[in-house]
Amino acid sequence: MIDLRPYEKLHTIQMLKDVIRKWWRVELAFADSKGYVLDHAEGKVVPPNNDFCRLALFSKEGFRRCNESVKVTRDKLKAASPRNVRRCVVHECHLGFDIIACPINLDADFSGFLFVGGSIHEEMTHFAEESLLKKIKEVAIGGGAGTDSQKAMSKIPRLTQPEIDQLSDLLEFGVDEIQNYHAELKRRERELTSITQELGERYRFENIVGNSRAMQSVFRLLEKIIESDSTVLIHGESGTGKELIARAIHYNGPRAKKAFVVQNCSAFNDNLLESALFGHTKGSFTGAIKDKKGLFEIADEGTFFLDEVGDMSPALQVKLLRVLQEGTFTPVGGTETRTVDVRVIAATHKDLQKMVERGEFREDLYYRINVIKIQIPPLRDRMDDLPILLEHFLKKHFRVRPGQARQRAPRFQPDALLALQRYPWPGNIRELENEIERCMVLGGDLDELPEDLLSQRLREVAGVPMSRAMQLRAQQGNYDAAGSLKNAIEQLEKDLIHQGLIRTHWNKSQLAKELGISRSNLITKVERYGLDKKTV
Repeated sequence: MIDLRPYEKLHTIQMLKDVIRKWWRVELAFADSKGYVLDHAEGKVVPPNNDFCRLALFSKEGFRRCNESVKVTRDKLKAASPRNVRRCVVHECHLGFDIIACPINLDADFSGFLFVGGSIHEEMTHFAEESLLKKIKEVAIGGGAGTDSQKAMSKIPRLTQPEIDQLSDLLEFGVDEIQNYHAELKRRERELTSITQELGERYRFENIVGNSRAMQSVFRLLEKIIESDSTVLIHGESGTGKELIARAIHYNGPRAKKAFVVQNCSAFNDNLLESALFGHTKGSFTGAIKDKKGLFEIADEGTFFLDEVGDMSPALQVKLLRVLQEGTFTPVGGTETRTVDVRVIAATHKDLQKMVERGEFREDLYYRINVIKIQIPPLRDRMDDLPILLEHFLKKHFRVRPGQARQRAPRFQPDALLALQRYPWPGNIRELENEIERCMVLGGDLDELPEDLLSQRLREVAGVPMSRAMQLRAQQGNYDAAGSLKNAIEQLEKDLIHQGLIRTHWNKSQLAKELGISRSNLITKVERYGLDKKTV
């Protein structure tokens, strides 16, 4: 049985709940394939704006009969002919109110339904009112004593047939969005399985994992340069895996059996960094009690990875340029020139070209280290890789504990996956790995990791609420409730997409994941509503 709870959090469903509540004063709810109301299973009772429904739902017998009415609606939906033009059905509950429901079919199976209840479709006769009061006395606590019957009667939501048709359109629209989102998730799962089987280790250098177009370009470039000795400049944000790229170049190349040395240029001040890079002689400065080899000498015949090279001072830039051009250097306090054969791989998150223009970085050094440049995309620009990265890090940090029955790495629940997809990952791969490791520690022996285990900052950022402008528009009734249903839905959809584009800086891949639709579908909607960045 498919869990429908993650689909309740889709932006489209939340939007529909607000619209239906505002227009007709009824509540949108989910029921599973057995006819159980999802809110009730979690101990939540959200009755419609109908005092009689409230009296029934908050009594033991009334609650039982209400749920039985929902189950009968389930049976009616399953028995409906597939040739029916209208998928929605209208069923009369035990109190005589309408339940309007639309089936959700996932993977060609009946998986549950969307429904609203507690309304009537025609004015109640005196006989109908007497019958309702009699039924309430049978199920409500105290027989409903203390309730102003006439006032309660006047508050019962009444939907005309055209309004029932409009509401049915909305329910069917919501179901379509759920079914399309589910189909997209299944497609991605199939693609992931296919990719894993077909690619094997082709696109894996060390622990670098990815299948997005951006990462495939990186891998193709790596395959071309690993056999050479050319200097490489790796550019990318913090946490994107620049050192992993450098290690991949070294360990897949001809110097793999020699030393791979790493130094972060922002870790020391000038004097300490110079000593670390080039070594020093005894007595060259206070504390230099003996000769010491520098990292360039240790890396001889191997690879030297200089991280954050943009933080190196102008004086040290001159010495680095000499090593790159001539392969020679002089230790601090020494007079003897030493020769090394080192492949240098530099990395930075800064724009060295702009630093050159500002006079902060030597132009000759820039061109010397920028022989081959590798641009590492941030995680937000390669979200297609998220499923593969999740699988990789879940397996990497999975440990079988003594007495533990589970032998396989856990998975994330759909609602947690949705939050992970919505988050922009400013810390990139490093932040993602730390988040996964944290969830696995907190999750203990769970087979599926829920959204609750995610960091608070991630859940807050990923759960972006409706923009204030959209809230005001809905509150002021600017959506044409009395007019064209199609226009109202389109206006809501247009606002939702426009606000999402602004929030994600027009990153359509990220926004498509947030909205639960395919990227191609989003592009079509953007073009239809004239929301292209060039025209907005």
